[in-house]
Amino acid sequence: MASIAGTVKDFRQLDLLAAGDTGIHRLDARAKVLVTLAFILAVVSLDKYELAALFPFFLYPAVLMALADLPVFYIGRKILVVLPFALMVGIFNPLFDQTVLVSLGPLGISGGWLSCASILVRSALTVGAALILVGITGFPAICQALDQLGLPRIFTVQLLFLYRYLFVLTEEGSRTARARELRAFGKKGLGLRSYGSLLSHLLLRTWLRAERIHLAMLARGFTGEFHSRRTTRFGGRDFIYLAGWSGVFLFFRLVNVSQLLGAIVTGVLG
Repeated sequence: MASIAGTVKDFRQLDLLAAGDTGIHRLDARAKVLVTLAFILAVVSLDKYELAALFPFFLYPAVLMALADLPVFYIGRKILVVLPFALMVGIFNPLFDQTVLVSLGPLGISGGWLSCASILVRSALTVGAALILVGITGFPAICQALDQLGLPRIFTVQLLFLYRYLFVLTEEGSRTARARELRAFGKKGLGLRSYGSLLSHLLLRTWLRAERIHLAMLARGFTGEFHSRRTTRFGGRDFIYLAGWSGVFLFFRLVNVSQLLGAIVTGVLG
């Protein structure tokens, strides 16, 4: 029960972060969505062995978190939750790809280890960029931006409802779990056999509450249109933001900045 309530409270923190009033928050949501998409495409399009080329991309989340006053440790904790799943994807790569690609003195690093580390770094970058986008924009504004960018409205509306009803589901789950614990005598009623009825009651309660919410929305004139609390217009600052970051990502994608800096430092020291 406490874990469910804590998860809901923690998840709502992103909405609170999106209510900030920094220059990054005031940018048009479409510019921020397009920059995030360009960042993700640039990161995932690199070769699976190009581990060093990924590190300059950390400039983007670092600058945005600093300018938008986002809590670094909060975003970092969210990224750490996803990394074990990414590790499961690439954990077997060293077994199938044992060709040595990098030699550090007597130590040889195979392509499997490089690709596994690359998966972890890509996951941290892409998930971090998505979390930062929600933290500086808000999920409803992101859905509105996707609608304005030409995505089918039925898709964006369903995505917004999925986000909103997630809180309905977790709140009903918290209340159901609390009622189950209060009605249990000692350890009775807390075993695995009780989860079947618990899930069925949870499904019925969320369905009925969703119906009530839907009727209330129709009574208030809901027609599928987005009504954002913060109205923005795509202007010169938004274009500079989009063009500037897109140019940086293109440069990082075409030029291995880590290798270039290493060659410069080696030449100077040599």
